[in-house]
Amino acid sequence: MLPARNRMRRSREFDATVKYGVRAAQSDLVVHMRRDTNVGTVNGPRVGLIVGKSVGSAVDRHRVSRRLRHVVRGMLTDLEYNDRMVIRVLPGSRDASSARLEQELRLGLRWVLKQGGTNR
Repeated sequence: MLPARNRMRRSREFDATVKYGVRAAQSDLVVHMRRDTNVGTVNGPRVGLIVGKSVGSAVDRHRVSRRLRHVVRGMLTDLEYNDRMVIRVLPGSRDASSARLEQELRLGLRWVLKQGGTNR
């Protein structure tokens, strides 16, 4: 489980990260990263998940979400305090192993951090 301060909850945060952030597509997920420039409201990196119905049943979606939250929790130290990351899960992730999801997430995160985490 992610700590409450690191969970993205507001739709405008999701929208801004997806719309203005850097995107790295993998075979089972897409990583969107954005550095928040509004320093007054920043209190640590925030991560959000988008797991659509195309992934599978509610059981499948929750299983994938739990595995990704577990992986992300170990990656929080790699993020800066003003980073915003959204992980959009693709249908193939339902059958992917946790190790594969972690590998794809780390590759995507490495790529977006190398790009600077923002388009604007």
